[in-house]
Parts: sequence; C-alpha cells; structure tokens
Amino acid sequence: MFEKEILDAKRVVREFLEETGLAEGKLVVIGCSTSEIASQKIGTSSSAELGEAVFRAIYGEFQAAHILVAAQCCEHLNRALIMEASTAEKFGYEIVNVVPMPKAGGSFSTAAWKYMENPVAVENIRADAGIDIGSTLIGMHLKAVAVPVRIEHPNIGGAYVVCARTRPRFIGGERAHYDENLI
Repeated sequence: MFEKEILDAKRVVREFLEETGLAEGKLVVIGCSTSEIASQKIGTSSSAELGEAVFRAIYGEFQAAHILVAAQCCEHLNRALIMEASTAEKFGYEIVNVVPMPKAGGSFSTAAWKYMENPVAVENIRADAGIDIGSTLIGMHLKAVAVPVRIEHPNIGGAYVVCARTRPRFIGGERAHYDENLI
C-alpha cells in the first residue's frame, strides 16, 4: 500500500541530498500534508497510514545519510516540531509537553512520534534545510537566509514539494569578500 508515494518520498530525499550536499549532523525540517499527497485540500483528509508510510520512507533516507530530522506539526499545535531527544539536546532546544495526533499535529508528525526512538516536541528551531510537502509553511523553522533548492521531481503523490537550504548572511559593504564555500 502507498508504493508510489513511498517511492516518490525516497526519490525527493535523494534528489534533495544530491542538490544540497548537506553534511552529516545537519538538521532538516520536514512539513507534510497527507491530505495534499492524497490530492485533497490541506487539512481535510489526514491519513495516519499514509503519514506512517511517507514518514518511514523519508526518515530512513535521512538516517542513512546521518542527517537529523524535525517533523513539523500542523497549525493546531502552532507548528511545533517532533525530533529525537538527542537532537533537541544537541541544539539546546527547550522541550515542550505535547503529543501529536492526526487531527492535532498531523499524521506525519504523529508517525514521527511513533517511529522515533525517543521523541520529544519543541516549539522553535533553526534548521539548516527543509522539505515542504503540500504547502505546510516550514519557513519559520529555517535559518535566516533560505535558498530554494530545485529538484527534478518535486511531487509526492498529489502534493507539490518545495525544498530549501540555508546559508550564512552576507555582511559588509562593497569592499567585503566572501567565502565561496559558504554560498
């Protein structure tokens, strides 16, 4: 069940990783609407089974690449994030007390809570990159300068996928020089 969506999800992550070249230990925020994947309006057709299938596919790809993941909840939990406790500790994020459910948090973040080893919720992060599946608005959780990342196949099921990475801010004036490796 959901074979196409699983293959789409894995392909998106692989293309994303190829385009971004993210180093091990970096943090990626993922927002996901299972309604949009099912070609429905966001927030109208949440599917726990689809959320689990897509989460497991995406999480497995990122784990294999040693990239850390934060799953964004829906607006009913103020877009809180689910991540491993070790990730929250690594970045110094304050843990909050909430457990996502399909209708309050979303199916994707509920799956993250179910399948992560030691999940916790946090309110805010500053991720190095992100994948937005179905217009979930992940921008508030990216570092200050986000750069679009174009992938060849930007869809998972019926959901359009937008990817981004971040870079350090440019400071200085006309005489400033910049490290090309950070662009």
